[in-house]
Amino acid sequence: MAAKPSTRERILQASLELFNTQGERNITTNHIASHLGISPGNLYYHFRNKPTIVAELFTEFEGKMEVFFTLPEQAAVNLEDKARYLESLLDILWQYRFMHQGLEYLLESDPELAGRYRQFSQRSLCNTQKIYLAFAEAGILQLNAQQAETLSINVWIVLSSWMQFLTTTQGAQLSLSEQLLRRGIYQILVLEEGYVVPAYREAVTSLCNRLYVPLEDITC
Repeated sequence: MAAKPSTRERILQASLELFNTQGERNITTNHIASHLGISPGNLYYHFRNKPTIVAELFTEFEGKMEVFFTLPEQAAVNLEDKARYLESLLDILWQYRFMHQGLEYLLESDPELAGRYRQFSQRSLCNTQKIYLAFAEAGILQLNAQQAETLSINVWIVLSSWMQFLTTTQGAQLSLSEQLLRRGIYQILVLEEGYVVPAYREAVTSLCNRLYVPLEDITC
């Protein structure tokens, strides 16, 4: 039997839910306490203010993301695992989507968080480049260091803005669906198509076709 979540864990879970569905700017510590049925004083015992809650949620997000942006030592890159990798990555982005729905506001209002986010994004870009160069070493992609850097930046832009695109076209109450997730993965894979070596083009094209979802099925 699973252990009952602590009050601290419940506060974080409730905050994440409210931030994602209603927007971090629209939620106060009183809203969170009321949602949980606890007193504001009880909440402040665990977190002194809302920025400390946001910072703790960012720590969770950062830890989960860095697992996927780090290439395990001596691990062979595998094209078949790529879709599953991206699916998990986009799922994490969705779980913490408030971070990118109001990122500029969050970073402007919390200089310490802004510094942490800059370091996180720089590490992520660096690790993404390493992953692409590993695919090049494996003979799956044909690119140099400059192209790997450019591709990493473009992928990061898609990853960080895909959730915002979904909420602005579908609404903040949207639940992540398989179709929406598949199209997000597709958007990333097509960025890599021009670098795929001939021996793998058919397999990558087949994967892209399997993941493609017509735009009208997403926005209409």
